Amino acid sequence: MVTRTSRRLLAVGASGLALSLALAGCSAGGDESTDGAVELSFLVDNSEALVETAGALADAFMEANDGITIEVETRPQGSDGDNVVKTRLATGDMADIFQYNSGALMQALSPDETLVDLSDEEWVDKLDPNFVSSVSTDNGMYGVPMGQSMAGAVLYNKDVYAELGLEIPTTWDEFIANAEAVKAAGDVAPIVQTYGDTWTSQLFVLGDFNNVTAADPDWAEAYTAGERKYVDEPAFAGFQHLQDAFDAGLFNEDFASATYADGVSMVATGAGAHYPMLTFAAGQLMTTDPDAADVVGAFALPGPDAETNGLTVWMPTNTTYIPRTTEGDKLEAAKKFMAFLMTPEACDIQSEANAPQGPYVIEGCSLPEDVPAMVADLQPYFDEGKTNLALEFLSPIKGPALEQIMVAVGSGITSAADGAAQYDEDVIKQAQQLGLEGW
Repeated sequence: MVTRTSRRLLAVGASGLALSLALAGCSAGGDESTDGAVELSFLVDNSEALVETAGALADAFMEANDGITIEVETRPQGSDGDNVVKTRLATGDMADIFQYNSGALMQALSPDETLVDLSDEEWVDKLDPNFVSSVSTDNGMYGVPMGQSMAGAVLYNKDVYAELGLEIPTTWDEFIANAEAVKAAGDVAPIVQTYGDTWTSQLFVLGDFNNVTAADPDWAEAYTAGERKYVDEPAFAGFQHLQDAFDAGLFNEDFASATYADGVSMVATGAGAHYPMLTFAAGQLMTTDPDAADVVGAFALPGPDAETNGLTVWMPTNTTYIPRTTEGDKLEAAKKFMAFLMTPEACDIQSEANAPQGPYVIEGCSLPEDVPAMVADLQPYFDEGKTNLALEFLSPIKGPALEQIMVAVGSGITSAADGAAQYDEDVIKQAQQLGLEGW
């Protein structure tokens, strides 16, 4: 059990980007105290589960490392948070350590110019090769996972399924039939959407990539070369599915304003039957609705073919980086914290602070036996080899406007065809900035 020190809340900047947690008794002023101790700032997004985990890790590290203190700061989630990270990197005002996505979004940070290369650290060989590839360029390896791998899946309420006699769907038609059965029964929202947090709108497309790969194994490589588009099948299906679900009236009434936390609670309490979401929702579930740990399950987002039905898998997106502006004693202390994150002790702290969302990608780290049902439900897919990596780990291209486009499609404002075309246009600038051929 980690003993928590008291924390005081501080404002972080004139824009009020949220709150920071500081160890009680530490100076709120300069970067280093007069006695030579090192003070590090650690920027994470403001999700409750992540702030809790970051605080627990910082506390444990400080207890074992006299002379180093870590102040945890927060930023918004979604596109607003992306802008904060990019702006602070560009202006040289980034925290000493920061949490951000792996995969394509990391590539958009120009890591060779903005991040500290960690490829020579002695612990690198303990990382899963898939994770290493998700935080690397030809010139370096930049990130350390904080969390586990996860899947883009459909969270569902097992009690609702039992009451209505529903079975886990393995095709899209079966999934919609289940949603229609929930609608006919009344009171329960068939499919939860939460556009109050715009980033949550993307799962119909991002979580469908296993089905895209199953239909076209070369799609990611061809997409990176500018030879595949979302306006064409099989990738277009995710846009069309979102429009079809909206047109059928299958969403919760407050879909436009509901938040991610609302969505998790809806499926936990039975107010909603299904919620397409990443399984990092296990952390949120255990924070707000722990009694529903065995009630909320997960299944792969269905596609056209039951034979190829499987999970779209993400490497840990809560990845920790050191910006190049961290230098001297601060850099050495930051690297020491990174090495700590690579230990089984740190993994156990994370499992205790928040429910795991999937397997760890660090050698020597294991999951506890009492994981939530949504995490346990993933194991058969892994055991049977029914998984594929998400596109962002196979291609550096991910346009910034996808979440806004999907909100418009899921709200009936934009058609699926127009939304897909808009996203195909959205990614062009990024691909050109990356210097990719074919764009």
